[in-house]
Amino acid sequence: MSQFLLGNYRPGSTWVHRFPTGPKLACLAIFSIATVVVPGMWTAVAFLGAALLLAAWTRMPLRGTLRALRPLLLVIALVSAFQVWQRGWPTAIHVVAGLVAVIVVALVFTATTSIDSMLDTITRGLGPFRPIGVNPERVALAFSLMIRAIPGILEIAHETRAAARARGLERSPRALLVPMAIRTVAHAYDTGAALHARGIGDD
Repeated sequence: MSQFLLGNYRPGSTWVHRFPTGPKLACLAIFSIATVVVPGMWTAVAFLGAALLLAAWTRMPLRGTLRALRPLLLVIALVSAFQVWQRGWPTAIHVVAGLVAVIVVALVFTATTSIDSMLDTITRGLGPFRPIGVNPERVALAFSLMIRAIPGILEIAHETRAAARARGLERSPRALLVPMAIRTVAHAYDTGAALHARGIGDD
């Protein structure tokens, strides 16, 4: 399984690693919105090219970056097929290129930003909203759980596909989706049970 997974921090000395977490998170949000609101097939392709260039700039090998996207190929293929069916090839390319661009930039963000730095930034950023009932620590915890769960879920997808391939069922959606859904739900249940055992979420 590739080490270049969403949620895996890779220490480094590039300018992207040194860039402050708050502005970096804001740039990720702006980039994600831009891929949706800026029209045009070639614009989306340009966004994707910029995302891949950014990944290369942070010394993430192109092959490793593309390998990290492999578990998402089924989702990308389904989105692409639906868009071709509903709106044609230009729209499909725009949607899929934009989606992959956002995933790659998110991959760069998580690979160049430590979890602790993300949580500190979120906690500080949400601090002013305490008077209206927002709990920054709880939001940060939820974000941390989400980020840490992504590599585990992708690993489940990889293992499920490998098991289906070993049985000659790699083309069977049922052999892929049912075991993956069961294991993902079990993973979420185990996480919730562990939090409950520590008294988190009781109030």
